[in-house]
Amino acid sequence: MTPTAPPASDAGYDIEFFWDPVCPFAWITSRWVNQVAAQREYRVDWRFISLRLVNKDKDYATEFPPEYEFGHTAGLRMLRVAAAIRDELGRDVLGGLVTAYGRSYWDLPRGSGMRDRLSTPEHVAEVLAAAGLPGRFVESLDDDRWDDLLDAESQLALSRTGRDVGTPIITFDPPDGMSFFGPVISRLPSDEEAVELWDAVTRLVAFPGFAELKRSMREVPQLNILGGISDAPVQEDWQGGHRRGHLAADRASQDA
Repeated sequence: MTPTAPPASDAGYDIEFFWDPVCPFAWITSRWVNQVAAQREYRVDWRFISLRLVNKDKDYATEFPPEYEFGHTAGLRMLRVAAAIRDELGRDVLGGLVTAYGRSYWDLPRGSGMRDRLSTPEHVAEVLAAAGLPGRFVESLDDDRWDDLLDAESQLALSRTGRDVGTPIITFDPPDGMSFFGPVISRLPSDEEAVELWDAVTRLVAFPGFAELKRSMREVPQLNILGGISDAPVQEDWQGGHRRGHLAADRASQDA
């Protein structure tokens, strides 16, 4: 039977990371969390947040850049697979799945054509093989019976942070610790810097009155699929989860 409610927090985990596979910032932050977890011996519970379901009531044609609906839908399809895997095999196998999916996309060079294959049966079969998981889970890509669970888990994450946020969302010291959107980082730190950054973030989180520290200017994510690492990355201004000026309405006003 397909579950419709997300599992409760498990006190055996030190961190809950709510993950959408197609968010570049969630991927980079997940690699940072892995760096820290390896050095501090933390256990990470990889949980789900679907940008497609969070935005299910929005008009993609007017409220997002044109490529976002395809990407968000690809993320939802992969999360169905992840939900089926968690239901059958448990939580501990998901870390390998997160890594395998990310490497299969974000680590490839620009121009590889990978975006057109994103979350296709062939792509996900490769991801499952890389993660050492049974290939039969490909069958869950189009099984929308998982969507109620994914929606509920997404709403759980947003109930902890408020709705005016993006991905990733992290819960520190679950089940009773604070939850925040981010940190949004565009490049991986060194192992030493990773722990220093972690300590700085958790120090802020530990203060009960801390709510937000934000800037809308971001570096282009330093990922191979987006052009690789640069010594002088381009800064972009973001609003509402996308780069300013990339909506169809923005371009129309510029052309007028």
